[in-house]
Amino acid sequence: MKTIIHVNQHIIKSNRKNNVNEPVLTVKTYKENRYAHEVEIKGDSKIYYSPDKPLSCGAHVWIETNNEVIIIK
Repeated sequence: MKTIIHVNQHIIKSNRKNNVNEPVLTVKTYKENRYAHEVEIKGDSKIYYSPDKPLSCGAHVWIETNNEVIIIK
């Protein structure tokens, strides 16, 4: 199953502004979004930078993998 991982910059800014520590990594599959501070990718992955065609969420940089992604925390 394809998984996309990206860093949510809006949460980083909100964390700084509100002095909180919400998870900034978004781990997306076709069926769910999970949030994390740290993940481990079991196997190959590929990093993309696409400033002209970002993801629908607005991310310009993301990681894609078809391997297992473990949310550590």
